[in-house]
Amino acid sequence: MPLAADAVAAIPGLAELGDRALERASGAPASAGNTVRLLLDAEQNFPAWLAAIRGAQRSIFFESYIVSDDEVGREFADALSERAKAGVLVCVVYDWLGSSGMRGLATQMRAAGCEVRVFNPPRIDSPLGWFTRDHRKTITVDGRIGFVSGLCVSARWLADPARDHEAWRDTGIELTGPAVAKLEQAFAQVWDVCGDPLTPDQLTPEASIVETGDSRLRIIAGVPSQASTFRLDLVVASLARKRLWLTDAYFVATSAYVQALRAAAKDGVDVRLLVPGASDIPALSPLSRAQYRPLLESGVRVFEWEGTMLHAKTAVADNLWARVGSTNLNLASWMTNYELDVAIEDTTFAEIMAKQFESDLGRATEIVLTSRNRVRPAELSEETVPHTAARGASRRSMSGSANRAAAGAVSVGSALGAALTNRRSLGPAEAGLLYIMCAFFVAIGVVAAFWPRVFAWPLALICVWLGVAWGVKGWVLKRKIQRTSPVLPAGTATPAAAHGEERR
Repeated sequence: MPLAADAVAAIPGLAELGDRALERASGAPASAGNTVRLLLDAEQNFPAWLAAIRGAQRSIFFESYIVSDDEVGREFADALSERAKAGVLVCVVYDWLGSSGMRGLATQMRAAGCEVRVFNPPRIDSPLGWFTRDHRKTITVDGRIGFVSGLCVSARWLADPARDHEAWRDTGIELTGPAVAKLEQAFAQVWDVCGDPLTPDQLTPEASIVETGDSRLRIIAGVPSQASTFRLDLVVASLARKRLWLTDAYFVATSAYVQALRAAAKDGVDVRLLVPGASDIPALSPLSRAQYRPLLESGVRVFEWEGTMLHAKTAVADNLWARVGSTNLNLASWMTNYELDVAIEDTTFAEIMAKQFESDLGRATEIVLTSRNRVRPAELSEETVPHTAARGASRRSMSGSANRAAAGAVSVGSALGAALTNRRSLGPAEAGLLYIMCAFFVAIGVVAAFWPRVFAWPLALICVWLGVAWGVKGWVLKRKIQRTSPVLPAGTATPAAAHGEERR
């Protein structure tokens, strides 16, 4: 039987235990004395960002997965260039894949005095390195104010009535207080990956930033393979007692997280998931919907947004805790990308987030299981047209992302692996995916049988590329060892040799 809230409070150390679990899972200590302001969509985020940039006096650290060469991107490039010309330290990081059309703007900003770096361009010694992306969206100014969001710098987030394109629904926050120093440190982490590190005098000491409010929060700087946000999300799903409301743009969760949500719902937690109804990556929607059935069967309520695109990545638990940032609920975000989120432990802010979630549900359709055990929108009967045919009020906004495609590939691989090994039960929603992959692999087999050279030459090229890449990387590592190994005078025994002599 679950403990009542007052009983939990009465047990010495239990609250501290939860706090320690959050810190260990996220790898982020709590920062007190901050102020957090919710910013919705481009309408509120872009003007706040530009106002802070234009008022910068000392430093601007700017990081975005996508910076488009359009009216929005050019406005930001002009603002950053103007501050650099005024003597402000302006450091800009953009992702090579997400911002593939950024070269002209980067040239403009460098000419103005900005320091601009590209994250993870292609390298011959890392054929699969492109899977790791810098998916963060952060700005800090003067160590005084910071912004974290799911929005990128692009006109895609704006409304375009001429194309029947509504503004994308997205969420960001504005931060002031000591936590801004941690945002700068997170930026310095990626800056270091791209080249020479920032010097200590270019960063703001946390102790020098005055407290501005009462919000307690954690800056979760996700890096590949550490899965900080994934571990935190699992802990929060376990700690939630009354409600856990999630908004996600590209939901393709792992089995572990799906089971965590199911366990919470079965324990009486009000678990709700809001996802796009019309995604900017249509191929990803079937993968998300394949996970609806186990969630619905456990009592999780699933909703699909009816607007052009829902791009927010947020969570709120028990009106006590909230998360806003760049991490999607899929393997690419959790495991392979650089991501950044803010987990806020503040009842007032959590209540604001909960009210916004309820407001968003006013533009969403709930998905339910029908009497025939089919997944359908709640307002449609079993005889009506399919859900996708009924949705025509908004126009999809097309874009793409390799890391989201990678998340989909992982989900496809999971379904195919389960079909071959029976390690888990497949749901009816995954039947269509198996039919598609059946046709795909049969076609490959036929082509390989009748035209073997079509496969032989690409396979040979791939093998040579991988061999050269591993050889180059091994040579670089060997050279690094030689450069860092101390040079000892002739006849001097190494520590290992001396240690062995003692043992003898």
